[in-house]
Amino acid sequence: MVEYEVKGHVAILTLNRPEARNAVNGELAQAMEACIDRVESDPDIWVAVLAANGPVFCAGADLKAINSGKAGELATAKGGFGGFTTYPRTKPVIAAVDGLATAGGCEIALACDMVVASRNAAFGLAEVKRNLVAAAGGLYRLPKLIGKNVALEVALTGIPLTVERAYELGLVNQVTETGEALAGALALAETIAANAPLAVWESRALILAADWDDEATIQAATNAAFGRVLSSEDTTEGLTAFIEKRAPEWKGR
Repeated sequence: MVEYEVKGHVAILTLNRPEARNAVNGELAQAMEACIDRVESDPDIWVAVLAANGPVFCAGADLKAINSGKAGELATAKGGFGGFTTYPRTKPVIAAVDGLATAGGCEIALACDMVVASRNAAFGLAEVKRNLVAAAGGLYRLPKLIGKNVALEVALTGIPLTVERAYELGLVNQVTETGEALAGALALAETIAANAPLAVWESRALILAADWDDEATIQAATNAAFGRVLSSEDTTEGLTAFIEKRAPEWKGR
């Protein structure tokens, strides 16, 4: 259901249920949570990419499972919907979207930290077309990214945003040619993984906290993060490498 591959310090997670447009059932949700557990527990993995096999990134919840009374199986205790949307991660995940990301599939993309999408991609919340509510974060994450009015249009019409519009509004970081989203996401992940992982993870957490914490709280958290990073082995290595005019060799500690 979810393939797992490692390239250097980057893990590649691939949704692999193309015959069902990568719709989330209980098995996929459990597999996804297991993969994120693996990412978070492996000290040699610093960044992850989430991709999908087939022409659709993810069509959201498996409606057959919902109709048969198995809606509760589509979420896990730790990860939420798809085993992912509310997982308490520390490491960045980049979505590689090549095709439609709709309903819960769009919410999975929104739960990632960055999105690289091909010209074939589109992003929608189609739940209202089935008398459902987007319950996996889309209704509060989307307006933070693209603004309230456009988010209302997306959620209330069920019509997907084109990738061009999604890029203009800030939902998508980079647009690639069709079929090249994974390559683009990997390039971005490798650029991030070339930096000090502790600093990357702390910086990610502080940026996310800006959504809900006040400035004084974030400043205090920033000071604490600075102290943790400063006392790490990697800070000594980074400064020494700069003085010696060489590339640093990060250890993540």
